[in-house]
Amino acid sequence: MEGGLWAATAAAAPTLPTLEGELTADVVVVGGGFTGLSTALHTAERGLSVVLLEAGEIGSGASGRNGGQVIPGLKMDPSALRRDYGQDMGSRIVKLSGGAADLVFDLIKRHAMDCPAKQGGWIQGAHSRIALKSVLARAEEWQREGAPADIFDKKTIADETGHGFYEGGWIDRRAGQVNPLAYARGLARAATKAGARLFVQSRASGIEKDGDGWRVRTAKGSVRAGQVALCTDAYSDDLWPGLRTAQVPVKSVQIATTPLGHNVRKRILPGGAVVSETRKLAVYYRLDADGRLLMGGRGPMGEHVGNATLDTLVRTVHRLWPFLDAPQFDYAWSGTVGLTLDHMPHLCRLAPGVITGLGYNGRGVAMTTAMGTVLAKSLTGTPDAELDLPLGNLPKVPLFEIRKPFIAMAIQYHRLRDAMGLPG
Repeated sequence: MEGGLWAATAAAAPTLPTLEGELTADVVVVGGGFTGLSTALHTAERGLSVVLLEAGEIGSGASGRNGGQVIPGLKMDPSALRRDYGQDMGSRIVKLSGGAADLVFDLIKRHAMDCPAKQGGWIQGAHSRIALKSVLARAEEWQREGAPADIFDKKTIADETGHGFYEGGWIDRRAGQVNPLAYARGLARAATKAGARLFVQSRASGIEKDGDGWRVRTAKGSVRAGQVALCTDAYSDDLWPGLRTAQVPVKSVQIATTPLGHNVRKRILPGGAVVSETRKLAVYYRLDADGRLLMGGRGPMGEHVGNATLDTLVRTVHRLWPFLDAPQFDYAWSGTVGLTLDHMPHLCRLAPGVITGLGYNGRGVAMTTAMGTVLAKSLTGTPDAELDLPLGNLPKVPLFEIRKPFIAMAIQYHRLRDAMGLPG
């Protein structure tokens, strides 16, 4: 499971040092995934000196281990965001999240990243007639927002996916796909070029107040900075109280075939879109730039990903496309993603000068990048009231340490809802 497809195909990582000795900066960013890299890039571009500390290598967490689907928006639809957050803030969240995919593709182009990318759209397939109603309502909402979205009937979505298992669906043409590890490495290069200093194999082991600023310590050094951005998301440890237990960490697992023949590619996702479903325990899939079929889904609750999980994904491929003649699966990999109880990302000030952004609920490639722009604005003096996400308290997951049996019950509950055709 180590590395998987992206580690085998991404452009080489930039050569970065390990922190040794003491440094000073305006901002220290902890975490070298999408959130931290976007924060470092945009903060440096706004004129502050930045040091980023990554415990492993750039993109070694879920940022380099996800499915590479770049999907705009959030789990909540625009009307629900305005209802829950008010007209002004709700509209700002809609604009920020709706533009998140465009932001990713614009960054790739602007910084000439060596990153396979295609803005071919995202299809959400409805697994039942009941689910189709919610899908059509979502599509109509985004159409009213001006998004390039189209509704698919049963025949059209069958033509677009290569199978007939959906009752219909919609496509959001702002979405697309990237090699996520290549994107993370591209962000790292862009941040370095903007003046940020990046360090790998430099786990932050402690954070303490130091005069009017903060000091973040590693095994071989430390950084003193006026502000700290904690961008560790689902890979958070106990560096800051409550950060590790702010969301539910879950495994996302993917497999990939060898490149398919051209005739087969014409039948499976011929338009180049990425796909996910309305099922709560959904699968997601796409073809990569070389014609490999990628299939992903929810992994086990523990750290070990066994053959049973991988076999389930293989069976799904055979169920959807029985005409595939015993495809060979060359790669399998997984990453840990964070789910918040309200299905929303959170922007939190943990103390004066310490801020965090977390909780992307399966929309990580696009929304982490957008979160980095919000964190950068906050770090460079934008008033809280003018940020495009509300600042709130760090969320909590009740009974976090004994969560596994409750998650198991939730999985069974959602499996039943899926079988009944109810939307996720």
